[in-house]
Amino acid sequence: MNKKLRKAVIAGNWKMNKTRPEAKALIGELAPLVKDADCGVVICVPYTNLETALEATKGTNIGVGAENCHWAESGAFTGEISARMLAEMGVQYVVIGHSERRQYFGETDVTVQKRVRAALDAGLTVILCVGELLEQREAGITEEIVGMQTKVALGGVTKEELAKIILAYEPVWAIGTGKTATAAQANEVNHYIRTVVAGLYDQAAADAMTIQYGGSMNAKNAEELLDQEDVDGGLIGGASLKAPDFAAIVKAASR
Repeated sequence: MNKKLRKAVIAGNWKMNKTRPEAKALIGELAPLVKDADCGVVICVPYTNLETALEATKGTNIGVGAENCHWAESGAFTGEISARMLAEMGVQYVVIGHSERRQYFGETDVTVQKRVRAALDAGLTVILCVGELLEQREAGITEEIVGMQTKVALGGVTKEELAKIILAYEPVWAIGTGKTATAAQANEVNHYIRTVVAGLYDQAAADAMTIQYGGSMNAKNAEELLDQEDVDGGLIGGASLKAPDFAAIVKAASR
């Protein structure tokens, strides 16, 4: 992390977990543990938990995000939720381009870009995910894949709008597998993403960009990962469902 240049953010991605009572209980346990955090703290929860989370986080330093949004403002898109609907509720953040959305639900670089545009237009802060498959890493094309995903997703985004985007590098081979990129691997790709942003905009914009690592960061490995210059926080999966574990990661990012 380099807090002199940019903000560190720890965001929990709950995925398809927790009923409303369970969500309320988890937030109630988490809030006092992270109240003194010297970093951004966000929880991204299922749609059904958004109102519960917004109510339970009132008066705390915890921001609330959704896990996806559609690119259209309204229309015949059964089962989808628009960015405007989220913003109207008071939601602040939205995860876009998560590997599970790409892998299981057919999202592409193009639809990710459209969702980013819709979220920004609605005033949301985007947690934009990019990352390569195992076979792509083994083929030595990690930079090509991650660079392309970043460039397409940021298409049409102005330099001023970058302030509303957090990038998250999440190697697909480390999502929900228990495998984690080494600290050096995470930093290497995050640094490369920063060079891509610098090429699209300028070095000042790249230096100000928060770039998280999102591949099985947990209470045990968070400190080593966050010690890296270009790792500005984490997008946390499983560990975000346990208040002590998530709080330990927040503490590591608050140093």
